[in-house]
Amino acid sequence: MERISFQNIPEGLYNGLYQMGEYLDHSGLDKQLQMLVEYRVSQINSCAFCLDMHFKEAVESGESTVRLSMVSAWKETELFSEVECVVLQFAEAVTLLSNNDIGEDIYASMRKYFDPDQIAAWTLAIVRINGWNRFMKAFKTKAGAYKIGQFA
Repeated sequence: MERISFQNIPEGLYNGLYQMGEYLDHSGLDKQLQMLVEYRVSQINSCAFCLDMHFKEAVESGESTVRLSMVSAWKETELFSEVECVVLQFAEAVTLLSNNDIGEDIYASMRKYFDPDQIAAWTLAIVRINGWNRFMKAFKTKAGAYKIGQFA
C-alpha cells in the first residue's frame, strides 16, 4: 500500500528535485544517455515506479526496447557506444558506493570524454535519480500506471 502519494510530497522537497532537473536540462548532457542512466540506476535500486516511468519515456523519445532490455548487461553487448559504457560504468560506481570506491580508472575514463563541469553534471544526474528511487521506494509509490507527461 502506498505510504505517501506523489501528490502529497511536500512542495519544497519536490521543487528542490525539480530544480535539479531544470539545471540538468540546461547542462548540455546528452538527454538520451541521461535516460539510459536513469533506467540503469533504477534497475540497480529495484525501483518499479521509476523503471516504469523511465522505460516509457525512453521509448517515447526513440530509445529501442532492445537496448533497454540489455542495459543491465551493457558490458556483454556491443549495443552501446564507448561513451555510453563509460557513463553507465560511472553511474553504477556512484550508485553502489557502499560496495566500492570510485576508482581512478573510472574517473579517468570519464575525463576522456567530459570536462570537470560535465562530470559534475553527470554526478548530479546520478544523485538525482538515486534520490527519486529512494523516495519512491520509501513511499511505496504504485508502479505500472505512469503516463508520459504526467509530472510535466
